[in-house]
Amino acid sequence: MKGFREFIMRGNVVELAVAVIIGAAFTSIVNSLVDGIFNPIIAAIFNADEINKAVLQIGPVSLGIGAVLGAIINFVLIAAVVYFAIVLPMNKFNEAMYVRKHGHKPGEEEAAATETDLLTEIRDLLAARETAAPGTGEAAPGAHRE
Repeated sequence: MKGFREFIMRGNVVELAVAVIIGAAFTSIVNSLVDGIFNPIIAAIFNADEINKAVLQIGPVSLGIGAVLGAIINFVLIAAVVYFAIVLPMNKFNEAMYVRKHGHKPGEEEAAATETDLLTEIRDLLAARETAAPGTGEAAPGAHRE
């Protein structure tokens, strides 16, 4: 029982449970939005009472595209709301906290260090090339001649 209790109380299990519960509650909001607003608009375009019954008539063939359109709309709406209402604000918040703690945006210091290291290496290679047997035209060991 101790191992089971530790597993259940682990942070990521609790976070996952909260995410599933919030996701289920959020799904009803998105479904209401799709059923109440978008389905009637699309149903009017395709002359169908419900989006799931919408068909596209191509000659003698009827394509039942309503269910596919409904699923696509539902997915796009959920993805857009999750991104703009949750992911984007959290990214901005995390970046602001990082800047507050470290004094720069993530990645800025690492890029500067990499650039500095590269310039130092170039300087050292040029210095080694100049100090190799002056006047003989010989390059330092490991230096490339052009």
